Amino acid sequence: MLVFTLVIGLYLVVSLALPILFMLWKSTEVRAFAYSAVEMQVDTGQGPTSVGTLADVAGKLGLLSDVDQARRANSLTAAQLFPKRAFDGAPLKSVRMRFSGGSADGRLDLSGKPVEAGQWAEVPAQDLRRLVLRAGTQRSLANYAAYFSNPALTQSIANSLAVSLITTAIVVLLAFGFAYGLSRTMMPLKGLFRTIAMVPILVPSLLAGISLVYLFGNQGLLKDLMFGARIYGAGGIVAGCVFFTFPHAFLIISTALAVSDARLYEAARVLRTTPRRTFFTVTLPGARYGLISAAFVVFTLTITEFGVPKVVGGDFNMLAVDIYKQVVGQQNFAMGAVVSVILLIPAVVAFFVDRTVTARQVALLTARAVPYAPQPNRPLDWAAFAFCSVVAGLLLLVVGVSQFAALVKFWPYDLSLSFQHYAFEGVDGGGWGSYFNSLQLALYTAIIGTLVVLVGGYIVEKGRGFVAARTGLHFLAMLPMAIPGLVLGLSYIFFFNDRSNPFNFLYGTMAILVVSTITHFYTVSHLTALTALKAMDREFEAVAASLKQPVTRMFTRVTLPVCLPTGLDIAAYYFVNALTTVSAVVFLYAPTTTLAAVAALNMDDAGQIQPAAAMCMLIFYTNLAARGVHAVLTRVLASTQAWRAR
Repeated sequence: MLVFTLVIGLYLVVSLALPILFMLWKSTEVRAFAYSAVEMQVDTGQGPTSVGTLADVAGKLGLLSDVDQARRANSLTAAQLFPKRAFDGAPLKSVRMRFSGGSADGRLDLSGKPVEAGQWAEVPAQDLRRLVLRAGTQRSLANYAAYFSNPALTQSIANSLAVSLITTAIVVLLAFGFAYGLSRTMMPLKGLFRTIAMVPILVPSLLAGISLVYLFGNQGLLKDLMFGARIYGAGGIVAGCVFFTFPHAFLIISTALAVSDARLYEAARVLRTTPRRTFFTVTLPGARYGLISAAFVVFTLTITEFGVPKVVGGDFNMLAVDIYKQVVGQQNFAMGAVVSVILLIPAVVAFFVDRTVTARQVALLTARAVPYAPQPNRPLDWAAFAFCSVVAGLLLLVVGVSQFAALVKFWPYDLSLSFQHYAFEGVDGGGWGSYFNSLQLALYTAIIGTLVVLVGGYIVEKGRGFVAARTGLHFLAMLPMAIPGLVLGLSYIFFFNDRSNPFNFLYGTMAILVVSTITHFYTVSHLTALTALKAMDREFEAVAASLKQPVTRMFTRVTLPVCLPTGLDIAAYYFVNALTTVSAVVFLYAPTTTLAAVAALNMDDAGQIQPAAAMCMLIFYTNLAARGVHAVLTRVLASTQAWRAR
């Protein structure tokens, strides 16, 4: 058990805790010139004369502050210091400089070769370009100050919060209405509607953005409904995020509505309470924790979403896209780390508030409770059916438009159908190779991730002793839910790309993609495993210990067979998310490990939207097939779990 604890603990520390801490440390790294460590002498015809340190004459030479100057350029030549080849009005004959700082402060180069600290380096006036001062690094909050002093960047905070709040309100209302119709009415086709509600989980989030472009873009099918407005911006982001987050809210709210006690409704009928009052005094209070939890989940998913705003955001900046722009567009990794920390704050706050609220929830379904069974109510049933039909129709419309665009030869001029876009010939970002890489990633993630999660859950739930270690393990297992994928990916760049890191060999390989994906989706899998393990009596472990059986035998002979259906669910969850994720891997793939979802993003960037739609639909059909296999295996496993009914 100690070995298991150390192995899983080491995995979570290396794959989660250390990269995040390293990123926080990097966000305080500022490029700056060590002006005070540079001593200067100039010769104006009377021999070398000291002018003090560069800090003493920075103002006279027209230099910016040490940090601002480094932001402009990482090097500073003597020719830039004396552009007119003069000092105090006198012509220069030569310039001497020496650097007394350490390696972190930068260095002084002469003709491309470093000058040892404390040694003088001299160049004639006609060759001042040979003497170069390199910027070093400092630890300060200057990056944060620069971020908050830039209105274009800080506007992203307000934009992200506004979009997230609007999306949360819309999704919670829609998901509650949908879940209420399925659980509290006798409307027909409930199974079909429940299946359709899960469709957005099977596709990359950027598919919603692509479909919105084909529906409401400049050449969209329904562009006239925009009345001159554009889909690019806040409206498009909200619409795409509503599609993407709807199933998550629906699952939570439907679970909350499913645990109602029918006796409360019977009491309301006996007291002749009106349906309206029953709804507000019984139904809503009973589902309040589910509604709150769904709201926080939608808020977190929206504020950390990358794919939708990347496709339809236009000039409307969001925090997640700002990280991508800083890192990929400007190669400003330090500022990317700063934006990541800013994005991390609302996600972490929302997560812990949600956990606090959930912890206060009391059991609504007791041993004496009577399951709620809806009664026929024709007006309500058909109203619910109409509402669910509209919502389901909109969900299918988004996917259907993407499929139509993937089959059309040349939108909107040649609408004849063809499979040419599935050939992925001459597209940017990869084609079938990327797809097979994604399949490989999904399989590795499903197999390895399920094993790691089950072992980790077993340690936390069934372990005896090592209380502090198991508590720390559970805390680390809960953190990934609060960490956006882009933040995790950027932290991996800082941590694993460091040459001094013994795990540096993972960088640029399929292994680091597997590790990041397992870690990114660890929390939900961990909670699923704990739920299954809690259903097993602790006496199993006690009996095994009394029989002097090793933990490994108990785990492989008893725990794994009992938890096999749960393990299958975890594997399916990992497989689907490994195929659809973009944010966690967009910074980590190499030319040989490009992925399907990232390839679709790159195609969209290059204006090749139809191949991007084709790639998204390829992911959808693969996940659909995977869910079918999962359903078949679940049915097969059901025959091996008959002992549960005894």
